Amino acid sequence: MKIEEVRSKTNAELEFDLGGLKKELFGLRFRAATDSSSSPAHIKQLRRAVARIQTVMHERTLGIRGQEVQ
Repeated sequence: MKIEEVRSKTNAELEFDLGGLKKELFGLRFRAATDSSSSPAHIKQLRRAVARIQTVMHERTLGIRGQEVQ
């Protein structure tokens, strides 16, 4: 997920996406602990997507950047 995609979404959409990504990340971490066939690259991508969403949400709460209109 690119930063432009994240910034174009509303807060409700970001919260929904964040919940889904966190669930998927939890599942991958659990599978990585039990199996040896898990993809570390996919885990890294999910972690970065979660961080991007959290960063944009934090910027909006601080008023640094508002929701940009397309």
